[in-house]
Amino acid sequence: MAKSKNAQVGPPINVLVVDDDQAHAETIADSLTSQGYDCTIATSGADGADLIERRSFEIVVTDLKMPKFGGLELLAKAKNDLPDAEVILVTGHGTIETAVEAMREGASHFLLKPLDLGQLRSVVDNAARAQHLRRANAELNRRLDEKFGFENLIGNSPPMRDLTERLRRIAPTDATVLIEGETGTGKELVAQAIHQNSPRKNRHFVGLNCAALSEHILEGELFGSVPGAFTDARDRMGKFEYADGGTLFLDEVGDMPVPTQIKLLRVLESREITRVGSNETVKVDVRILSATNRNLEEAVASGDFREDLYHRLKVISLKLPSLAERTEDIPLLIDHFMKIHAQRHGKKIKSMTTAARRRLMAHIWTGNVRQLSNTVDSMIVVDYDEVLDLDDLPPEFNPPESESGGSAADGLHTLVGKPLSEIEGLFIAETLKVTGGNREEAAKMLGIGERTLYRKIKEYEL
Repeated sequence: MAKSKNAQVGPPINVLVVDDDQAHAETIADSLTSQGYDCTIATSGADGADLIERRSFEIVVTDLKMPKFGGLELLAKAKNDLPDAEVILVTGHGTIETAVEAMREGASHFLLKPLDLGQLRSVVDNAARAQHLRRANAELNRRLDEKFGFENLIGNSPPMRDLTERLRRIAPTDATVLIEGETGTGKELVAQAIHQNSPRKNRHFVGLNCAALSEHILEGELFGSVPGAFTDARDRMGKFEYADGGTLFLDEVGDMPVPTQIKLLRVLESREITRVGSNETVKVDVRILSATNRNLEEAVASGDFREDLYHRLKVISLKLPSLAERTEDIPLLIDHFMKIHAQRHGKKIKSMTTAARRRLMAHIWTGNVRQLSNTVDSMIVVDYDEVLDLDDLPPEFNPPESESGGSAADGLHTLVGKPLSEIEGLFIAETLKVTGGNREEAAKMLGIGERTLYRKIKEYEL
């Protein structure tokens, strides 16, 4: 086995060299190793096939003519076990016709003997570029799955578990989905998760905010335009055409002007668009996801939204919970936002104090998850000691004077007269909420051992 100098960016490309002439195989491997490839040698087709079964290779360079198990058999083996591998055949002049046949069977290239090592490196470099592109696409999909997959819908509360389970059933279909929820609940994130977990994931996800544009500009954005259609109009593709084969997300669809609603309904029924100013129709295949923070039933009743379009968009409806309906998820969300915002700002954050967590837990989040994210982001920006504390909170989180300067008894009046056991159980339950169910952290906050905490949880049936 030759050792790689790994001169390439990222992990080296793994190359299998198969040739019954060991000296020839070593020459090939040495030449490629000098370029940063990680080469493995097999001196028979059978040995090469065995290696393919046990290991993963991205490029296979094999002699065509070998006794018993030749290059064609090895090609078939590689295409079966390593379908993305690039297979390069090395052949003599007398077997060119066979080599051409091998190209039809999936070989990426063939080289003639005597071998030109410069040409070999050039061909392998081209094959490596194709493999690097596959790696990049795989990494991109992995990151998209991580960013927009269901796992990124942070929360373990019953409403979030129900939402995630419903999304798993909806995403693989082609159903039109209406996502409803208050501002800041994560409607676009849910739409992206649906797209990323659907058969359309490798095509475009295109978003458009319907509330941010006037009627004429919105129609141009949706359907495209031709020169002269309106002032400054030019020949341009609209969101529907750009999203063809993928997903179109219409945010704040409840604010769409009624004339545009009529045209959108026509597109949903015909699956054809007409650019503004044109008479030619264009077929489109687009999945529609839409979102609103308005009550569309009330908008229908008032005449601000067409009832037929409402039913078209609401084949499947999702109601996202507000943060007030999932307060037990706040500790998990805090930890998640601390991680992503600290990384984005290049800052090291060790922890958040219990006092700061309690203040965030007690806050009324009118802006929902987005407001919580922005608050943690702000704390990280102003922090200087790697521990987020009360002094890092924005001014609006300062307690009222009555709260900060009043007697401690003022905040405990509701506990007076209750049995000590009930008070203890209440404090343990509240502490578990603050820590997001983390019993180790809760035990530290309460000043008791973990085993004692486990016993009391069982005792109070928490």
